[in-house]
Amino acid sequence: MDDRPYFRPAALDAILADATRLGFAMSCEDRTGSLLATLAASKPGGHLVELGTGVGAGASWLLHGMRPDARLTTVEMDPEHQAVAAGHLGHDTRVSFVTANADAWLDSYAGPPLALAYVDCRPGKFDRLDDLIGLLEPGGLYVVDDLLPQPTWPSDHQTRVDNFLAHLPERSNLLGTTATWASGVLVGTRT
Repeated sequence: MDDRPYFRPAALDAILADATRLGFAMSCEDRTGSLLATLAASKPGGHLVELGTGVGAGASWLLHGMRPDARLTTVEMDPEHQAVAAGHLGHDTRVSFVTANADAWLDSYAGPPLALAYVDCRPGKFDRLDDLIGLLEPGGLYVVDDLLPQPTWPSDHQTRVDNFLAHLPERSNLLGTTATWASGVLVGTRT
């Protein structure tokens, strides 16, 4: 079976070219992106969030799959990276760009329950997981990637990943499946 995506968001190649120009090496990889698009399509009318926009690769995949009545909020603390994403995707009225630390966003979020959360940064994954799960609607999806060693990881990062994975079974409000596929993914559902 060929697990490469058979579709790609229109803006993705330009986003990845800008990532290369900036030296940004942490964009969502294509197989994970395809999964995000598929999961986003399952949430018509839903409010989705991405914590850790980077330069917008993950957001482009989410938008590719989202229905016209769904909404995406994507949060990034680096204004230069967020500007790249907004430059490529800002024409899409379904997306809102927030330049903030994910911790600050978690502290201030007062919107509707989330149908899907894609977390590509520490808050909401390695820190404050309970806070993020609390924002999901029952049946809301929780997706993280980069659970397999990556060349961009700092030397102490494997410990964070190991701790995260070791404590997942303790969560009574999250049923999840991990897979050693793509960059290493977890897809969970709030129960």
